[in-house]
Amino acid sequence: MAVVAIVTSAPPLTEGGHLVLARSLEQALIEAGHSVGIITTPSNRFGRQGPAYLANWLTDVGMTGTGQKVDQVISLRFPAYAVRHSNHVCWLVHTMREYYDGWDRFASTLSPQGRVKETTRRSLIRAADTYFLKRVKKLYTISQVVSDRLTKWNHLPSEALHPPPPPRAYRCDGYGDFVFFASRLSPLKRADLVLRALAEPPARRVRAVIGGEGEELPRLQALARELNIADRITFTGRLTDDALVEQLARCRAVVFVPKMEDYGFVTVEAFASAKPVITASDAGGPLEFVSDGETGLVSAPDPAAVADAMDRLWSAPEARLREMGEAGHARVRDINWDHVIDRLTEGL
Repeated sequence: MAVVAIVTSAPPLTEGGHLVLARSLEQALIEAGHSVGIITTPSNRFGRQGPAYLANWLTDVGMTGTGQKVDQVISLRFPAYAVRHSNHVCWLVHTMREYYDGWDRFASTLSPQGRVKETTRRSLIRAADTYFLKRVKKLYTISQVVSDRLTKWNHLPSEALHPPPPPRAYRCDGYGDFVFFASRLSPLKRADLVLRALAEPPARRVRAVIGGEGEELPRLQALARELNIADRITFTGRLTDDALVEQLARCRAVVFVPKMEDYGFVTVEAFASAKPVITASDAGGPLEFVSDGETGLVSAPDPAAVADAMDRLWSAPEARLREMGEAGHARVRDINWDHVIDRLTEGL
């Protein structure tokens, strides 16, 4: 039995996909016979990332509180990969995207003085990321999208290793009378695109359930009223695991149209529930699974196109929805924790 530390970073009082991944990985490692714990290290707000990298670099991950030697560290995101360990494997969720592919969007919100400051910080963070990631024993990512970013920006090779759906009792209870969107409600997830699509004529019959919480929720609720679609939308807030499984089981289809998503757990969870997925042509990670017309629909990232995709699945007979959902289920069937654990702990 090996002692394994999963290290991830998070701002205080914040839930994110990397924490879902950390807990799922912890459970899988325990089932594989290892002694495992999760270490959550600092991830500061803008302007304070330097101290966060330093804090991670100084964090002692070599020994447990009871004096046991830690045999392996698996880090997941920035700046957790700054920790030091002789057997350090990184399974990267993402770097700080505002300093990479999200720079143009981020920089457009800055004053001229702020842009000069953040340009300097961007150079320093990129250099630090390359330095620390180059020194891990093995570098994996959660998707080819993330691997491609590392190649482009950091000139680092990596291997994409898809995470399985979180261990939940997924099922299909048929194909109901609503489409389901589930995500943290932030700008890059583009829940507003779903709302604007619902206001388009082709989607006037469609009902939607929006699951999740985040800074965009008040704006989305106001937008639903502004578009006169509030009577066709249910905002659930944060969902428990059981409630998420219930919505996936009962929905007609899942709609997930983010901008260059790292991975998108809801895609593989939808397929585990035998549901087709509507996504966008610039969605990133979901496109590694969603094949247009086979496991779901891929639309242009504009309201009219997403509305047309919704209408197509709304009008489709249940047999066609089941066919697509089962094709998706087959697509993720071989993504399993045994394979992931074998790769992450190879040589342990």
